[in-house]
Amino acid sequence: MKTLSASFDRLPPEGLFLARWLKAPHRIGALAPASRHLARAMADQIGPSEAMVIELGGGTGSVTSALLDSGLDPKRLVVIEHDRVFHALLTRRFPLVTVIRGDAADLRALLAPLGIDHCSAVVSSLPLLSLPKPQRLKIVAEAFALLGERGRFIQYTYGAFSPLRRRETGLKGEVAERVWLNFPPAAVWRFRRREAIEAA
Repeated sequence: MKTLSASFDRLPPEGLFLARWLKAPHRIGALAPASRHLARAMADQIGPSEAMVIELGGGTGSVTSALLDSGLDPKRLVVIEHDRVFHALLTRRFPLVTVIRGDAADLRALLAPLGIDHCSAVVSSLPLLSLPKPQRLKIVAEAFALLGERGRFIQYTYGAFSPLRRRETGLKGEVAERVWLNFPPAAVWRFRRREAIEAA
């Protein structure tokens, strides 16, 4: 494992991302990591005083880095990453952040040993549109079981439409920011429970 990790360390983030995409395109979902512009747009949806933030799909750490740069306490951030190489990289890059290797569809079970049963925001870089529908819905259900009534689920997409359909999830989504400087251009979506918005 040490030799494998060392060889990947020599690759730039774009090269590492491409290498992992070639191995598992359905899980990685993109040829390159989020640009600094996209990562900053994601982080802009999160306040530095958030009680707890869960990041899904940390990848090479571009969004993780942006979240920390925005002032978020690393003790209030937990990153879930399924890929073993990305997990090892994130663990080394961000020693003060809790990085867990596992499937986001098992989110509550992964967080239970840490005593975490609530969070104020989930930031996702997962390729939701390329995942099977049951897995996609399970991930969203797990996230909102932690988010409660007023929590936000932040997701970016390269597609022209919402990555989560309202009739499937019951969520209210809106475009929080469009990032034209990313390649390809991306949209950052913010999702909340419809009933929480209607009651506000």
